[in-house]
Amino acid sequence: RQNATLEKMAETLFRQWFVEEAKEEWDEGTLDDILTVKGGSTPSTSEPAYWNGKIHWTSPKDITNLNGIYLFDTERKITELGLSKISSGLLPKGTLLMSSRAPVGVLAFCEVPVAINQGYIAILDNKGYSKEFIYLWLKANIDVVHSFSNGSTFMEISKTAFKTLQLQLPPKQVMTDFQLLVKPLFNKIKSNHIQIRTLTALRDTLLPKLMSGEVRVD
Repeated sequence: RQNATLEKMAETLFRQWFVEEAKEEWDEGTLDDILTVKGGSTPSTSEPAYWNGKIHWTSPKDITNLNGIYLFDTERKITELGLSKISSGLLPKGTLLMSSRAPVGVLAFCEVPVAINQGYIAILDNKGYSKEFIYLWLKANIDVVHSFSNGSTFMEISKTAFKTLQLQLPPKQVMTDFQLLVKPLFNKIKSNHIQIRTLTALRDTLLPKLMSGEVRVD
């Protein structure tokens, strides 16, 4: 509940700064001006040498089933040989992931280095605009993202189309000031998620022992 409140606070700040108080003199640009995108692939599942290694590999299933916005683990792992089959390689911790198909627009921050499959657009914040700002912009404009999706079997947005989405480009000083406000909110959300993971693991370890009588509480 606290995390939901914190995220709503961040979304409210974004709306206030970049919608209600946006300046007409701000430059117009596209997402390509503020971020770099990467795509992924799936190593052949019929080749055992690619799978069951120690490298995190993610499909959108990992984040559509995620209870939160931070990805700490993945269902499947690949080997170094499997990683060599993915052109985008290993993406760094902190990468923002957006599912690009079935469904479009689910978002999560990676807390481990990951390789990704073809169902993602991976976003690197290497152009002076923070991943928190990008995350909040995408949340606020998810209908625009959906409108650029197409497909006969399932809806999908391409990296090319994604990069053309238009937005106003706030000055760097505005971005710096905004980041000082929202970064602590996201840090607290992440801290809460880590605590939830720790408590969940503790519960899952203790509960069977309590039920079997292996551990007793006086």
